[in-house]
Amino acid sequence: MNNILEKICENKKIEVEKAKKKCSLNSLKKLISEKIIKRDFKNQVIEYSKNKKNFLIGEIKKASPSAGEIIKNYDPLDIARIYEKSGVNAISILTEEKYFKGEIDHLSLLKQNTNIPILRKDFIIDEYQLYESKVYQADVVLLIVSILNDDQLIKFIEISNDLNLDCIIEAHNEEEVKRALKLKYPIIGINNRNLKNLKTDVKNTINLFTNISKDYTVIAESGIKSSLDIKMYNDLGIFNFLIGESILKSKNYSSFINKILNNG
Repeated sequence: MNNILEKICENKKIEVEKAKKKCSLNSLKKLISEKIIKRDFKNQVIEYSKNKKNFLIGEIKKASPSAGEIIKNYDPLDIARIYEKSGVNAISILTEEKYFKGEIDHLSLLKQNTNIPILRKDFIIDEYQLYESKVYQADVVLLIVSILNDDQLIKFIEISNDLNLDCIIEAHNEEEVKRALKLKYPIIGINNRNLKNLKTDVKNTINLFTNISKDYTVIAESGIKSSLDIKMYNDLGIFNFLIGESILKSKNYSSFINKILNNG
């Protein structure tokens, strides 16, 4: 792990320690409300795959290390409402502050004003962040194989299950896919973007998909730009997608989403 990913994780450690000083883990646990209604993500994704229907996770972010500032006048709720009306099945919201200009408050903002599952997209390196995700009403969390060891992954999945949080286990290469498969968690995200050097290859998912048995549901992430990309994936048996920058950089979010969902 090096370069930008290492920098993000180092900064994340500092952020988490600051958060713990403001609110201890025990105090955080007490803030979890039983009134929070969990929206099912895991079963929907699996079901859509079985039925060969495209499931789109629309990502919302103000900026990224690879693209810089994407949206100047950033209103995540406005984007979320357009996404939902356009047929997006779930929303991924970046909560990492320094590099993606996100805010954790956006989780609860979107949860309270939409009706579809909300994924916390962040760099989770500490169990504290899982409890934090639940307090802020996330339905799903991302666990990135490259920044966690096997013991951490096992522990974080257990905690997520206890908290009724769904997970996406994200891998980028063959070794990470092997590690992900050992966890026996049914949803694996394959990131087409190398988080270490930020290079993107839409065929990365295709190359790794052949190593994954049909017991797992795969989500293709990053770099997907057109309905032709979707068709390429569909022909192989991949029907779940996480798309952010392509939508956000398009002139018309609804039109782009419609093409992805209906012409794929």
